[in-house]
Amino acid sequence: MLSTELWVDKKDLRSTRIVRRELSALAAGEVRVAVDMFGLTANNVSYAVTGDTIGYWDYYPAADNWGKVPVWGCATVVESNCSEIPVGERLWGCLPMASHVDLQPGRIRDDQFTDIAAHRQALPALYSNFRRTQAEPAFLSDMQVERCLLFPLFITSYVLYDYLLDNDFFGAQQVVIGSVSSKTGFGLAQLLHDDPQVSQRVVGVTSPANAAFIESLGCCDEVLLYGNEGDIEAAPTAYVDMSGDVRLTRALHNHLGENMVESCVVGATHWEEGGNPGELPGAKPQFFFAPAQIAKREKDWGPGMVMARAGEASVNIARHALEEMTVEWTRDVDSLQSLWLNLLDNKISPRNGQMATLLD
Repeated sequence: MLSTELWVDKKDLRSTRIVRRELSALAAGEVRVAVDMFGLTANNVSYAVTGDTIGYWDYYPAADNWGKVPVWGCATVVESNCSEIPVGERLWGCLPMASHVDLQPGRIRDDQFTDIAAHRQALPALYSNFRRTQAEPAFLSDMQVERCLLFPLFITSYVLYDYLLDNDFFGAQQVVIGSVSSKTGFGLAQLLHDDPQVSQRVVGVTSPANAAFIESLGCCDEVLLYGNEGDIEAAPTAYVDMSGDVRLTRALHNHLGENMVESCVVGATHWEEGGNPGELPGAKPQFFFAPAQIAKREKDWGPGMVMARAGEASVNIARHALEEMTVEWTRDVDSLQSLWLNLLDNKISPRNGQMATLLD
């Protein structure tokens, strides 16, 4: 069986390589899946930017300086050497930009399994778990696109929302979201906006091109354009940074001073403007690692509860968001190369959701 993959240079994210290779025979206990569809967003750029520090490159190793960017998608088992996972079974999880991939199921339950390949043992299990979709409510089967494109981001939105609630917003009276047009950004804004128990104002910062889209969602109390950070009220603030733009971080910290009571870095939509912000007034910017908050809630609420709540929230936000979005499809690897470059250069409108497949 021939597999088609798109590899990305870890040191030069604009450099890509199309790899077509004959797959070897399956090992004992493995399954081979055809990747039917996957979503692509700025979140995947963040995976690539932090691939070495967080370990995203390690889930699907490539060769030399090349890496496979993880994506969230749906897949069908087309060959199986695992008696508990039959051919034809549908899965959802974190996959490579590829037409096919081999997995090693372990810790198998009716609703999911974990890829227990040796190279994954030191990695967060969140990205090694695969949902067995036949065990899920029927309405989820009708939301495959939303699940690939939006659910992983809105799950992160929920975990961020829970993190802020769990810490009583660090005493903040407002939440400022940088690059609020990112899906994780407006998902967080929507959750805060819709919670009657949240009294904090929600301020979204975005570009002129994306401001109208955010306004149409109605998820922010105020939408500001980049460059107007000085208009933000000097009140205790929790800053959630989806952009990774060090210049924006400096501007906000210097404007708010000690009123910056929390500053967490989540994404890297403006990845080329990243870097060390240096010494800043207020709370020190810290990288937000969603699996850590998930692990905390697993202990607080019991196994599976945080993901169940996050999934329910994702369904609601996705239904609302898609009313303002158009889904576009990419169906060949050459076009996927172009799409990847457009994502890197922030040329994709937040109104356009990007889905892809590399199957013939």
